[in-house]
Amino acid sequence: MKLILLGAPGAGKGTQAKRLEEAYGIVQLSTGDMLRAEVASGSDIGKELKAVMEAGNLVTDDLIISMIASRVEQDDCKKGYILDGFPRTTAQAEALDKMLEDKGQKLDEVIEMVVDEDALVERITGRYTCADCGQGYHDSFQKPAKEGVCDKCGSGEFSRRADDNEETVRSRLVSYREQTAPIAEHYKAKGMLKTVDGMADIDEVTNQLKKILG
Repeated sequence: MKLILLGAPGAGKGTQAKRLEEAYGIVQLSTGDMLRAEVASGSDIGKELKAVMEAGNLVTDDLIISMIASRVEQDDCKKGYILDGFPRTTAQAEALDKMLEDKGQKLDEVIEMVVDEDALVERITGRYTCADCGQGYHDSFQKPAKEGVCDKCGSGEFSRRADDNEETVRSRLVSYREQTAPIAEHYKAKGMLKTVDGMADIDEVTNQLKKILG
């Protein structure tokens, strides 16, 4: 099973990907994690990536595709994988299609988690975590049982991501619409795109995904 999860920042792709990993024995492939692992491995691709990043340049699509092509050959990908954070542009989607075709593989599903942007802004700007154990909370949806005290470890220290403010979040959503949303149209034209309601309860989103995946 090979799939892509699409959705705006904060749509919950990471949470759902972890659930699908456990349910189907497939692997979540995050481009960020792959980049770090490839550089750390000291492989030829890793050395090339390191040089590009140390020079402050953007990693080219060709390099990322080479990295993914290498990664999907590893044993833990035999049952399948979820691509997370890639493709980000239509050009990357087309390059991915070609790479998989060359390997005799194809994507099984492309699923978009559809969200309401205003509600998403509230979801993201309201979230915070325990500074000690990392337990997640939210101003509206998931407060600690006792105000100011972590349910999990009892700490009174909490933190928020600096970029979880309305201005930054709305800017990220604009970037998503302009660059990444056209990917949905690419796969829709190929008859591959399916959608789930990303604003539903977490368990309900998981159920919607499982109905599609079977």
